[in-house]
Amino acid sequence: MQIELSLPSMGIGAAIAAAVILAPFSILYFVESPSQQQPGPQGIPTVGALDPPPPLPTRELLLENASPPLGDPEAPVTLVEFGDYQCGFCHRHFEQTEPAIVSEYVETGLVKMYFKDFIVIGPDSVTAALAAQCARDQDLYWEFHDAIYENYQGEQSGWASDSELVRIASTVEGLDDDQWLGCMQDGKYVEAVNASSQDARDLGLSGTPAFFVIGGDGEITVMRGAQPLAEFRAVLDAEIAG
Repeated sequence: MQIELSLPSMGIGAAIAAAVILAPFSILYFVESPSQQQPGPQGIPTVGALDPPPPLPTRELLLENASPPLGDPEAPVTLVEFGDYQCGFCHRHFEQTEPAIVSEYVETGLVKMYFKDFIVIGPDSVTAALAAQCARDQDLYWEFHDAIYENYQGEQSGWASDSELVRIASTVEGLDDDQWLGCMQDGKYVEAVNASSQDARDLGLSGTPAFFVIGGDGEITVMRGAQPLAEFRAVLDAEIAG
């Protein structure tokens, strides 16, 4: 489907709102329907119910079109999340499970994390994904990623609209608002977001969140849904132990 979004004129940030006015712009975002996905063969270790099971992935497919890594790039185990910023279960994972994963595994150098966009809900999901991607140009991808989820207010409720994302951008410390807006105006990461969503469909995914754990030996385990922390610990510990 085609989603046409526009950002109205508005200021960025309370401190400079009176001085900086954003020019109106319109971007044509093309996001293919998730209904085009096709089920694949079985043959991959799984945690949680899978219907249908995704096809056997590759490390290359999982890391292509992904975010920058969070954590030590040389960490032996890799955790890849496919998510939609409007997804309630993705937000629950962000609030209830991810902090412990980061503190116990990422910050200790055992696991590196990647996020991949899988647009399944609506137009605001597209602009939210693009907003985080544009922050990567300033090495602030994960800061913007977190800021988006910290402002979560439910699916299709308007909290991730164009104007709200500009407001969220003003809260990300160190972000150059003009550079970020220029990236949004140019639609720089539209193809990357589309490609990431296509990767999810190629893997047979039908919803978010979904996680793939890549062990040091290359073995890949999929975890579908907002699994409890205990499930992540079990899988991550097993991969770290080799």
